Amino acid sequence: MLGSTPEFLRCVKCGSKLELDAFKIKKEIEEGILECKKCKLVCPIIEKIPILWDDFSNYLSYRKVLGGKLYQLAITEKMKSFLKSSLSKIIFVDDRTLLEERWSKIYQNSKHSKFYSLIKNNLGTLSKSNFVLEHGCSIGIMASFLADSNKMVFGIDRSFSALRFAKKSYKNNLDYVVADSLSPVFGNLQFDLVMALNILELVEPIELLKHVSKQISSGYFVISDPYDFDRGANSVRKSLDESQLRTNLEKFGFKISAKTKNPSYIPWSLKLNSRATLTYKVDLIIGKK
Repeated sequence: MLGSTPEFLRCVKCGSKLELDAFKIKKEIEEGILECKKCKLVCPIIEKIPILWDDFSNYLSYRKVLGGKLYQLAITEKMKSFLKSSLSKIIFVDDRTLLEERWSKIYQNSKHSKFYSLIKNNLGTLSKSNFVLEHGCSIGIMASFLADSNKMVFGIDRSFSALRFAKKSYKNNLDYVVADSLSPVFGNLQFDLVMALNILELVEPIELLKHVSKQISSGYFVISDPYDFDRGANSVRKSLDESQLRTNLEKFGFKISAKTKNPSYIPWSLKLNSRATLTYKVDLIIGKK
């Protein structure tokens, strides 16, 4: 974690400022704790990645294998002690570790998809920004690109495995946080550009639009999706189609750019393995306040 990042982060439970207790610092904060003195929430920083969850043990309850890996990755006895205590409190629900690791590798294998080039071309037409945020940034393909031309860029994702890969590439104006996109991890910080690519199946669409609307008072919102909501029990409660997404963006105060008023069909190829490729047709929308 960059030394400047804590000043932008807020407690995901009560919105208060967080205090840093750094255990190990090199070029970045390698390991430490972010603590809210008001509500006593404690969030670890491991492998340079802060995990800002409202209940860390609950986060591990869905990632039991990851919990063991984090313990192995821990450098200091302080962190090992914290992790041991957290692991003792978990109530095992499910293990998403292997699934998140698999998708991290799929994105790595698919980072040269033409989809990203087309999105980059569209972003190149926008004015430069002081603060940029990408929801669902995964391995940091787009966040890293945006850091080359904007002042400060943050990426949020639920997957520690994906962000661990993203952090392999250091830039002094780019940082990542494990967090839920709907949590107030940045408090009232206003962004000039917010991006959310292909995540509407993973987070309630209306809630995401409402949340992002509060993060932008004057700026751009770039969102894309293939509308693949047929996921059974794992589906979101209320899906949106291409028309409903545009209507709701306008309700939240975004003016849709002329070139994205009509639905688009941008190919996005994901290499699942050496014998299988999944190709979506993705719709892109650029909104501005």
